[in-house]
Amino acid sequence: MKSSKPYLVRALYEWILDNDTTPYILVDTGIDQVLVPPGIANDGKVVLNLAPAAIEDLEMTNEHVSFSARFNGVAENIYCPIASLLAIYARENGEGMMFPAEESDDTPAESDADSSDPAKPKGPTLKVIK
Repeated sequence: MKSSKPYLVRALYEWILDNDTTPYILVDTGIDQVLVPPGIANDGKVVLNLAPAAIEDLEMTNEHVSFSARFNGVAENIYCPIASLLAIYARENGEGMMFPAEESDDTPAESDADSSDPAKPKGPTLKVIK
């Protein structure tokens, strides 16, 4: 089954614009193929403004988000594989969605033997705080 992430990103982008707010994405620059200008990332992450007035040639596919934007007056092409997207949200109120970080191709995945360990949680857990 295909990932729902690119569909959710496109839907949330439209929803954010329909509410007259500014769409921002949070990108993990440590993922292969991410293309952003040098020096704009902070701790391996960068927040990018996707407002139609701030960018040109926006393309949102099932594989990537790409566009052209100006940084310090210089037009730059931006390319973000879907795997690199960590969040999409409205700048004004923070409404949007975060996505779990995906492992890059050079990060070893957990083996099946490790996942059968009963001491390890099998996925996200919730904790009630009073």
